Amino acid sequence: MTHTCYALIKANWHADIVDQALDGFRAAIGDAGIDVFDVPGAFEIPLLARDLARTGRYAAVIGAAFVVDGGIYRHDFVAATVVEGLMRAQMDAGVPVLSVVLTPHNYQETAALTAFFRAHFALKGREAADAAIAVARVRAAVAA
Repeated sequence: MTHTCYALIKANWHADIVDQALDGFRAAIGDAGIDVFDVPGAFEIPLLARDLARTGRYAAVIGAAFVVDGGIYRHDFVAATVVEGLMRAQMDAGVPVLSVVLTPHNYQETAALTAFFRAHFALKGREAADAAIAVARVRAAVAA
């Protein structure tokens, strides 16, 4: 069965930036169905991604978050753990689980950097949509 519905999980931290991934995803997917789920932060994404992937309702699940250095060196660990969790969810569920979880080396809330990352998240949302479609095609060809 070919699914045309996608799940996008987005963290609420820096929502003004992260929401751009949804806009980019929608721009690339067009009229396909997208179910959107909000979670408090990046760390909550992998478990929900696994649960959504296991439902069998989605062609792919996408996690989006912006993990920044808040003055305590842990952002690299959080981002790596979340991406590892997304990979594990994908392998456990057998459904593509894609990442738009990004962590910059340096981020300060300035107008220029916020604008840059808003545009970057829109681009990454489009790229995630392209990847979801491409993976579905390859998996369908392998299954045939």
